[in-house]
Amino acid sequence: MAPTVGWACGPLGAVQAAAREIARLTAVQARAVAAFAASRPASVDRQQGERGAMSAERWAARSDLLRAVSEWATPELAIAVNLTQPAAEALLVESLTLVHRLPGTLAALESGVVHRGHLWHLIDKVAPVADDILRAEIEADLLAWLARRNRVTSPAQLGDKARRVVARRDAAAAARRLAKAMQERGVYLRPERAEGMAAVTVVCMMPEARALQAALSSYADALADEDGGARRTRGQRMVDALLDLVLRPGETELPPVRVLLSVVASMGTLLGGDAPGEVDGQLIPAEMVRRLVHGLAGRGLLPADDARALADPTDPADPAGEVAAPSPSCGAAVPGGAEVAWQEAEQAQLAAWWDQVEARLLAGGLDEPDWPPDDLSGQRWVHAAFDPDADGLDSLGDLGDLGDPGGAPDTEPPLSGSGPPPASSTPPERCPAGGWWAAADRAVDDAGAAVHAAGLALGHARRSVRTARAAAVAEEAGWRAGPGGRVDAAPDALTALAAAADGQRQALAELLAATAGGGLADRPRIVLADAVSGAFRALTDLPALRRAGHCGAAACRRAPEACGHDLTGRPGLRGAGPTGAYRPSAALDRHVRARDRRCRFPGCRRPVPRAGELDHARPHAAGGATAAANLAGYCTGDHRGKHQAPGWTHVLGPDGTLTVTTPTGLTAVTEPPPY
Repeated sequence: MAPTVGWACGPLGAVQAAAREIARLTAVQARAVAAFAASRPASVDRQQGERGAMSAERWAARSDLLRAVSEWATPELAIAVNLTQPAAEALLVESLTLVHRLPGTLAALESGVVHRGHLWHLIDKVAPVADDILRAEIEADLLAWLARRNRVTSPAQLGDKARRVVARRDAAAAARRLAKAMQERGVYLRPERAEGMAAVTVVCMMPEARALQAALSSYADALADEDGGARRTRGQRMVDALLDLVLRPGETELPPVRVLLSVVASMGTLLGGDAPGEVDGQLIPAEMVRRLVHGLAGRGLLPADDARALADPTDPADPAGEVAAPSPSCGAAVPGGAEVAWQEAEQAQLAAWWDQVEARLLAGGLDEPDWPPDDLSGQRWVHAAFDPDADGLDSLGDLGDLGDPGGAPDTEPPLSGSGPPPASSTPPERCPAGGWWAAADRAVDDAGAAVHAAGLALGHARRSVRTARAAAVAEEAGWRAGPGGRVDAAPDALTALAAAADGQRQALAELLAATAGGGLADRPRIVLADAVSGAFRALTDLPALRRAGHCGAAACRRAPEACGHDLTGRPGLRGAGPTGAYRPSAALDRHVRARDRRCRFPGCRRPVPRAGELDHARPHAAGGATAAANLAGYCTGDHRGKHQAPGWTHVLGPDGTLTVTTPTGLTAVTEPPPY
């Protein structure tokens, strides 16, 4: 398969061929590493609870894909390919992920549709999807999109598309991943490569990060270099501004700055749907969009009305995570919903006891743990565990069904390590403390306690999984039956408005009617896009929309909502018109920026600077019009390249399609990004 831009001649063609061969060999390596991992099963390792086994912390931190692989496969691979052990383990996880969770991606890598740079986004965003069928569908959609678009697709572009598809197809899981990621917010310090230097990393939400970066950029622009002093780069001035603001807050003379963030959200998102939005071109979840809009504008759908809060819906300690099952009149079935209450009660009862067991295991003590609540019987668990007819792990997971609360103990004495003896029994006599027999006796007791604790852990884990699944099903069914679910299922904005509740429509109307002020730098604008392709059509606002929605008669101008006349022949909504000057008007500037949203050069995703960088495709001095069909947005570097790089041509079509041809004859095409 040829590259999307065709094969170049000369050295550049050799570069393309080498890149294709590297991709193929990466796939070959992944298959070989997976085959090597299969030849090193974990069954040869010491199991959890045995003396000398991998620590519980390390075992818990390992990827699920490595649970079936011997821990000694990592150092063996590290020696074979001259890697550190962490790097070798990462290679194992990557290879197993491609082979077992993303087979389509592996085939695309082998055929040259994707290269190694694309892998990270597919592994990071698609592979974690738990449902095998859904994950395969998302992977197939992304690879089909990649092959179908026949355009230059950088890893960043593929990552953005993957985020959108996963957020749309697996919204509930994406919200839970975000809630977990928010727990990792913090400031981290690490040394840099040059001695004496260090990096401070701030992990926060995307809107916070964009606002912080924009504020530091504005402060850097306000800092002037001293006369005769060294010239500082913009990045160096940003560091100096940050240090002044944090370390010397009362001494700095930096003036206050205003930060501008561009927030893009669909009508459905603002009405409570799951479609993600954007902040300065970066994808953010729907809940975060609504919270940000409400925080900035003081209007819109209240965060408390969100059907899916940024919290784990199965956490019984979080009242916001409780899910009310839909009423029978809604016609929504809730599979497993009846089991949730008693399972949650059981989990609460087990929690305190299990904390004791975990603490003892982590401390290395394997003494017989205190007996759990009465609904788990150690005797019958041991009998089931050693029953050759038992159904493997399934029998271990149903521990609650094996107990006999309140009943008489079995007449057969329990096995060693299976639980406490009956109260009336006499503790067995132990051998003297010394000698090999006593050591063996203690080892048998320790092993029995470890097996017993591991079995209880399996039962605890399986019940937790069942509880989480039942709660997730109930939560999803309840949300789908509510206003947010109906809005999210709507195929277009008009259907979404009809499906929304009165309070949602009222909140949206108040938001769109707002004017600049407070947290808003400008009034909210409305983008009209093609319902099928998402292509940009026009940019308007609520007053203009109301003006276009009536016949123009005096009575209808006074009460446009009452106009029921025929609107045939009315001008309707149109794009911003051309201007005679070199610089576009404010309306035309907004129109082009809303259409392009980021640099239009193939593969570039940098933002278009707010001041300037809207380029005339045909120069204004040569008769080029200052109109949307002759303007395109570029970042500063690519804008310079258009005018200064020799041998390049840029051709802009009337619909905004940009065709770029390199000096070697390669052609790349980009269209305005869809909404």
